[in-house]
Amino acid sequence: MDTGGGESPGAGRTLAGPAFPDDDGCADPTLRELLAVQPPSWVEQLRSRRLLVAVVAVADEVDAAGADKGSHMAVVSMISAAGHKGLLAFTGLDSMGRWDPGARPVPVTGEAAAQAALEDGAQALVIDVLGPARAVVSGADLASLAATEPRLTTERTDAT
Repeated sequence: MDTGGGESPGAGRTLAGPAFPDDDGCADPTLRELLAVQPPSWVEQLRSRRLLVAVVAVADEVDAAGADKGSHMAVVSMISAAGHKGLLAFTGLDSMGRWDPGARPVPVTGEAAAQAALEDGAQALVIDVLGPARAVVSGADLASLAATEPRLTTERTDAT
C-alpha cells in the first residue's frame, strides 16, 4: 500500500499488513490458562502470543468550556504502591473493557509489549490488571522477553 510521500505513485512509504489479520479481539483460552497457572516457562511462552496494549486519548488543550481542542494517543501505564511503573497489556477485549471501555487496543506480540514497556521506562508488563488472572512480568524475565532472540540459560559444571 502506497502511503504517499513521493512525486509518483509507489515512490512513497509502505505500510506492513496487520500482524494479526484474523484477530477478533477474543482472548486465547490457552493464554489465559497459562497466566492463571504460570508454569516455569510461562514468560517465554508469551513471546509470540498476541496481547493488546491499551492506548487512550490524552487531551493536549481544552477550551474554556472544557471541550477537547487537541489530543494525542498514549500507551497506558500504572505506578505501583512501591513506585514501580508497569505498562498495561490485556489478553482480550473483554479484560481491556473491564479496565477501560474507551481504551483502544493495539495488538502486539508479548515480545513487542515487553520492548515497549522497557522503552517507556517501565519496570514491568502488567497483563490483565483486573483479571481474570493478573500476571506481572518484571526484572530479568522482562528483559529476556524483550530480547529479540530468547536468552538461553545454561548451567556450567566443572568436570574434575
